[in-house]
Amino acid sequence: MRKPVIAIDGYSSTGKSSISKVIAKKLGLVHMDTGALYRGVTYFANTCCQNESGEINLQAFIKNLNQIKLEFKQIGDDLILFLNGKDISKEIRTNEVSANVSWIAAQKEVRDFLMETQRSIAAQGGVILDGRDIGTVVLPNADYKFFLTASVEERTNRRFLELTNLGIQTDEKTVRENLISRDKTDSEREVAPLRKADDAILIDNTHLNKNQTIELILSYIDDF
Repeated sequence: MRKPVIAIDGYSSTGKSSISKVIAKKLGLVHMDTGALYRGVTYFANTCCQNESGEINLQAFIKNLNQIKLEFKQIGDDLILFLNGKDISKEIRTNEVSANVSWIAAQKEVRDFLMETQRSIAAQGGVILDGRDIGTVVLPNADYKFFLTASVEERTNRRFLELTNLGIQTDEKTVRENLISRDKTDSEREVAPLRKADDAILIDNTHLNKNQTIELILSYIDDF
């Protein structure tokens, strides 16, 4: 029996990735962190495709997309993202990557580059993907679709705590401004904008903790 395909979209710092990982483990599914894929591509652009002014040379970056090999490796209970053989799981969470990821993700060439990888994995069934356009563009025929949201204030608190725990120095004002900027960029981009699929279930977890959000999502999924 084919296991279901689950799409979880939503705003930054609503817990999409961490929640998807737990649900995958509970249901025996494979979790694919699509946000990490886009961050990995952005990290490559930041480190390998900058001009003399320290800005990303978009033309050179797109030309070198074929030099990127992203893969997840199981290490303990976690799937760790590697770029060309290097563990970049911490580097992709920095403010430098966060500042550019929405712009990079808006490029059609980037989305096309990562699209087929995601679809080929999902075709087997038994997978849960989280991102911003999974239910609308990447997997419009997913068996279950959810869209997570929360207040900017709550998301700022969560993101700031995450960065602090990673040892990354920042401040709440910077984090909040970055979230608001990303919301605007993600929602207004021409290619695959962030939006709730018409048939997705809306989950506002402003006042829900991680476990409560997980239980709510699981309540919508039939046994298989």
